[in-house]
Amino acid sequence: MNTICQQIELFLDACVAEKGLAQNSVISYRSDLAQFVDFCKDKPDSIDEQDASAYISWLHKQGFENSSIARKISALRDFYKFLLSEKFINKNPFAEIDTPKRGRNLPKFLTRDEIKEIIEAAQNNNDFCHQRTAVMLKLMYASGLRVSELVALPLNCINAKQNQILVKGKGSKERIVPLAESVVASVLNWIKLRNLSASLKEKRFLFPSTRSLSGHLTRDSFYKNVKKLAILAGIAPERVSPHVLRHSFATHLLESKADLRSVQAMLGHKDIATTQIYTHTTAQGVIKEVFEKHPLNRGF
Repeated sequence: MNTICQQIELFLDACVAEKGLAQNSVISYRSDLAQFVDFCKDKPDSIDEQDASAYISWLHKQGFENSSIARKISALRDFYKFLLSEKFINKNPFAEIDTPKRGRNLPKFLTRDEIKEIIEAAQNNNDFCHQRTAVMLKLMYASGLRVSELVALPLNCINAKQNQILVKGKGSKERIVPLAESVVASVLNWIKLRNLSASLKEKRFLFPSTRSLSGHLTRDSFYKNVKKLAILAGIAPERVSPHVLRHSFATHLLESKADLRSVQAMLGHKDIATTQIYTHTTAQGVIKEVFEKHPLNRGF
C-alpha cells in the first residue's frame, strides 16, 4: 500500500496534469498537507471528522488567519477527495468541515512619490544589481505583474513595436499587458546591459541568475533587494514589498478612472470581485478628500 507521502505526490501530480496547477500552488499544497501529516503523527490516512475538527481548532489556537485556514481546508478536502476516488479511503473526513469566512483586508499601497523615490534609490547606484532592480521595479509598477511572473519573464517577452509585454500567469494562462514607452526603453537598455555579461548573455530569462537552480532571479532575492531600497529611500521597509507594488499599480490606475475590466485583465484576475477590492481603497481616498477639503468642514 502507498504511504501517505506517496499519496500526496500522486495527488499533486494529478492536480498538475488535470487542473494545470501552477508550481507555486503545488508548493503551497505540499506544505499544507505536510503540516497536517505532522499534526496527525502516525494516522494521517485513517482520520475521521473529529480528528479534522481538532486540527482546525489547533490552527486557530496557533494564530493562523481565516484566509490561511480556509486554504488549508481546501487543500485537505481536495486531497482526501482524491484518496476517496482512488479507493484508498472510504470517507472524506473534510467533506463536511466548514470553511471559516475569509476576512478581506484592504490592500496596502504606496504613493506615487514613494514609488518614484524607491526607483530613484536604485537608479542612483550604478552597480549591476541595482540597475537590474530598478528595471524590475519599473516593469512591475507599470504592468502590475505578480512577483512570480516578473522574475520568470523570458527574454523575448517584450514587443517593443507595440509597447506590450506577454505574461504567462497562473495556470499557464497568457495575457498581454500594455507598457509605457519609457518602460519599454528601460527594458531594452537593460537587455543591452545584461548581454555584456558572457555568463548571462545566452540565458533565456529577462532577469537571469547564475546562482539560482531555476536560471532566473528568485522571488526571495528580489524581495530582499526591494526591502534594502526602501531603507535607502527613507521608507519603512515593512510597508514595501513586491506585492505592494502590484497593489499600487491597480490602486493608482483606478484613482485615475481606469476601467475596472481593463485593470482586471492586466492583473490577470479570473474573477472581477478580486479586482473590486481596489475600488474600496480608492473610495477611502474619496472619503478622506471630502473630510479634508469640503467647504463645510472649514467653517463655511
